[in-house]
Amino acid sequence: MRWTNWAGDEHCTPAVVARPRSVEELVAAVQDATAAGRIVRLAGAGHSFGDLVATDGVLLDLDRLADVLTVDRAAGLVRVGAGIRLHALDAALDALGLALPNLGDIDRQSVAGAISTATHGTGIRLGNLATQVAELELVLADGTVLRCTGDSDDLRAARVAVGALGVIAAVTLRVVPAFALRAEDRAHPLAATLARLDEHVEGADHFEFYVFPHSDRALTRTNRCTSAPPAPAGRLRTWVDEELVPNRILDAVCRLGRRRPAAIPRLNRLVAAAFPARVRTDVSHRVFTSPRHVRFTEMEWALPRAACAPVATAVQRAAERHAVNFPVEVRFVAADEAAFLSPSWARETAYVAVHATRGCRGSRTSARCRTSRSPTTGARTGANATCSTQPRWPRATRSGPASRRCGPVWTPAAASPTPTWPVCWGRSDEPAIRRHLPPGG
Repeated sequence: MRWTNWAGDEHCTPAVVARPRSVEELVAAVQDATAAGRIVRLAGAGHSFGDLVATDGVLLDLDRLADVLTVDRAAGLVRVGAGIRLHALDAALDALGLALPNLGDIDRQSVAGAISTATHGTGIRLGNLATQVAELELVLADGTVLRCTGDSDDLRAARVAVGALGVIAAVTLRVVPAFALRAEDRAHPLAATLARLDEHVEGADHFEFYVFPHSDRALTRTNRCTSAPPAPAGRLRTWVDEELVPNRILDAVCRLGRRRPAAIPRLNRLVAAAFPARVRTDVSHRVFTSPRHVRFTEMEWALPRAACAPVATAVQRAAERHAVNFPVEVRFVAADEAAFLSPSWARETAYVAVHATRGCRGSRTSARCRTSRSPTTGARTGANATCSTQPRWPRATRSGPASRRCGPVWTPAAASPTPTWPVCWGRSDEPAIRRHLPPGG
């Protein structure tokens, strides 16, 4: 079986693909792989843009571990199988009158994949999805099931671990009563948006913006919690706003841009002008998420919120040196100390993401943006940045020094750490996190 990620730029042909239907079958699959000395990798929805999954060893597919297992309304906790997709979880919670407090704009990911890579939405008072994890069950390489709970270092290490510590079997998430959002999509001059950035970020529950290279229009999205009842738009307006412009027109523009790169500046300005202004009120998960049919690859950096405006400007200018007709995206997340590898460890964080559509040379664009300098601070937007930037884990990062600004090194609390970290769990080209964990695997 050949595995391909969502973007279509990562592939592998594993020797074994295991699809466990229970924790017992998952334990057996891990034990078999350990006994055979094979590398184990985990596949969720394939929505990561780096080399976290590719293997010629054992690929574990958790799609059959996708049930809602228990619901504790009083405590605000829901326990789910690791393979459940976010869109399925949203629907199940909605039927129960519950919701996740925040989401990203894509809901195709598995829960385990989303938390393991610190997937995030936007909202300066809300953390990434991993901060919503109250407990998880981790299958270690010897088949032991480790229950990570409470305020333990085990849980802080396991929340965001990019699959390096074991296989997540089940997750207990904190949930809230279902709520509605009033969403405003507006275009504003980019310079004015950056000048008033703190006002925008702090004055809303959720604020983000997009800007196309060669365009001076910031496409802003501002969401606020509301007690007003949901009033979704009609089918035709929804199709225009969520399908025609951001998917079909954007896809046509990207295809034309690949054929005629010299036309990209004009095309970008045209498509930015075509994005519709709208105001709507709907249940939270339908506001947070949007259909994304145009396939792309992405590189995203996490940086101190205060550095956002100059770095976003520098990234925009760097992207304009290449054939890029996909917007730069900027979002904001609260500081947290919930996960040692959280890109938002102990600081309010802005995320700046550049994208390249499938078939474009995205790596060259990412490299240019990664080494661009802030015009006001001189700070590089790369791994050696004086403003402490770091790539968010699944975003097209490759193996390299783990010198990013993260939390402290973890000393595992397990009584017998040796079987927890066998050499077979990783190899020399494993993501850098793995090489910095005991005992040298």
